[in-house]
Amino acid sequence: MIKNYFQTIFFLVISFQTFAQSNYTVASIPFQPYSGSLPVLSTSDDMCSGLINLPFSFDFYGTAYNQVVVSTNGYIDFRSSSANVMSPWAFNATIPNSNFPVKNAILGCYHDMNNSDGQGTLNYGVYGTAPYRKFIVSFYNNSHFSCNAAAKSSFQMILHETSNLIDVQVINKQICASWNGGKAVIGLINSSGTLGIAAPGRNTGVWTASNEGWRFSRPSYLNVYSFVKCDANTDGIEEFNLQVVQNDLSPSNPSAITFYLTQTDAQTQSNPISNLMYTNISNPQTIYASGNGVVKQVILSGIDCSIDNDNDTVSTNLEDINSDTNLAYDDTDADGIPNYLDNDDDGDFVLTSLEYVFNRTATTTILDTDSDSIPNYLDNDDDGDGVLTIYEDYNDDGDPSNDDTNSNGTPDYLESAVALGLEGNSINNVINLFPNPTSDVLNIDNKTNEIISNVSIYSISGALIKEVKSTNSIESIAVSDLQTGIYFVKLSINDEVKNYKFIKK
Repeated sequence: MIKNYFQTIFFLVISFQTFAQSNYTVASIPFQPYSGSLPVLSTSDDMCSGLINLPFSFDFYGTAYNQVVVSTNGYIDFRSSSANVMSPWAFNATIPNSNFPVKNAILGCYHDMNNSDGQGTLNYGVYGTAPYRKFIVSFYNNSHFSCNAAAKSSFQMILHETSNLIDVQVINKQICASWNGGKAVIGLINSSGTLGIAAPGRNTGVWTASNEGWRFSRPSYLNVYSFVKCDANTDGIEEFNLQVVQNDLSPSNPSAITFYLTQTDAQTQSNPISNLMYTNISNPQTIYASGNGVVKQVILSGIDCSIDNDNDTVSTNLEDINSDTNLAYDDTDADGIPNYLDNDDDGDFVLTSLEYVFNRTATTTILDTDSDSIPNYLDNDDDGDGVLTIYEDYNDDGDPSNDDTNSNGTPDYLESAVALGLEGNSINNVINLFPNPTSDVLNIDNKTNEIISNVSIYSISGALIKEVKSTNSIESIAVSDLQTGIYFVKLSINDEVKNYKFIKK
């Protein structure tokens, strides 16, 4: 089974994309709704709100919006014409459909709710720091029409600044089968209704849900680089080392990148910024990088690192994994969300707040169950059994932390002896990778008498990043050109394949 490890990852990526009917994809994410106070949105039943100004520009199906409308029936509408008008409540079609009654909308949990019985609340607001703020719309204990208090729904829609990610967190959604057939939908639909995507099992139909999260995303289509730095005195002004940007944008030739204060200067290559140690004049400030035939926005932001932006208990200043001062470029699980804003840094469906714990015998040591030098909160295989933690969710509830198949008090994802349906861990301890973490070179300590003829490095999503082949045994591989994060290493030795992992800092 270990030899098919990477094939499994490829299948996971493809399986998410089969639900997409546009260039949006949808994936399950850990359940962690926003908790905090938000302003109340007062509306009448079956009505859309007035225009609400977004705190940032948000791209939806290729169009940037600065205002939205919120319906009492559970969706965000980007059409200004929907403001202060009646919200449709009856529907039968699945999405996409040009006859669907709602268009150009995020269907957080679209169904007919009764906003006039005084049972639930509807709130909205903004949370976080630019350029990674979140606009949140929260429905809590809203009654279903006809069933009233006998059936309620609680859920949230979250819009992410810069990345344009869309999250839906479903706290609890019940059924009122006596009205509109109990139909509901979670998904997106474009302005014509011809493009749309629903969460798996959540297209128009009768279903219940609780404690689940969904993320809708598109490929990286915004030409923006963010440089987020801890602001020691919280005045918004900091010195930024633009060499960090050069190294990230052009690892093989950093000096090819030149910076300008305006887009026009970048396009004409006039008046370049001469000092790479640059102090911003506003917070945030946008400058422009030009090189390799591309002009890219560079957003410089200083933030208060005493604030735990993702509520994951890891201090924000410790989430700069590669220590380059740029918090925005540390994304261990490659999900598009920097670690300092990500409540699941390794993408293993166990929240960071549960994994960021200390060894009982050494209170200064962050827990590393499999002793691979990668702390659990950054490791997507915490027990080193060759099975990703997300696949040790044997009860299929989206939470590996509550799976204990042998009832010994230790979750399966922390116990290498439990790997249901898989062969045991075949990793041979006479081959070691060091240093781990590493920033430049990954050395291979091979104590066998066999030749390692092929070394392949894969990203956490299963994409082949680098490969080295040789007739002589390979003893090291350069990794300085890789981005920060966790990688898998596949070693070919005779007819066997050994799988390892390391962290690039």
